[in-house]
Amino acid sequence: MEGVEWTRYWRAADRPVEAMHAHFTSHRYHRHSHDAYSFGVTEQGAQAFRCRGGTHLSAAGMVLAFNPDEAHDGRTATEDGFTYRIVHIGPSLVAELLPRLPLFRDPVVHSPVLADALRRLHTALQEGNLARDEHLMHAVRAMASEVMPLPATAPARGNASAARDLIEAHYADDVTTEELTAATGLSRFALYRAFRAEYGLSPSDYQRQRRLRAARRLLADGRSAAETAALTGFADQAHLTRWFRRCYGITPATYARAVT
Repeated sequence: MEGVEWTRYWRAADRPVEAMHAHFTSHRYHRHSHDAYSFGVTEQGAQAFRCRGGTHLSAAGMVLAFNPDEAHDGRTATEDGFTYRIVHIGPSLVAELLPRLPLFRDPVVHSPVLADALRRLHTALQEGNLARDEHLMHAVRAMASEVMPLPATAPARGNASAARDLIEAHYADDVTTEELTAATGLSRFALYRAFRAEYGLSPSDYQRQRRLRAARRLLADGRSAAETAALTGFADQAHLTRWFRRCYGITPATYARAVT
């Protein structure tokens, strides 16, 4: 399935807010997560994705809703692709506006109010509207009105957190399976199962996710893509670019230019 794809990306220079407007026909998101609340509205077509152990569908008018660090993928569910807007808002900013951090119970929300607030915020970010902060506050409040407590989760199987801590400390290095099993006391297969159950990603995907988040910060600070790749553990600039687009739908260059 081929067709014309396009993306427009914006990020604020002074706060953790980013937004994208895109149309995809053949692009498939690799399983990833964001360190932010991510909610978007599907405008045309439909997109399918896996999240929380199930497959979900967001058709035109529906709202996608991902909590921070919630792993998901994504692909078109229609022959002509899908168009959507999505906004990423950092938890630190949400904490300034709400007394407690909310959590979405469901990854697809049927809410015309939230969808409208998202569109208005998206337009304000795109146009550099002076009322941006007001739209941001309205969108966060609309988001909070649609969330419900998540059910209690089962405890992690095995010491998966020790593996995560090792990856966090050495994300740019070539961490081996043997080092992870030594840190956790688990076999390699038990480690994979426990890690995936707790964090929604395999250890290798988690490490790549950590590298990509570090790369975003370096690119935002003005580092070149080649330098960023070298500092974050990617083989070269092409390697960084390939995974950046697979997980975020845009290239590092597009992200670096996206300041509003």
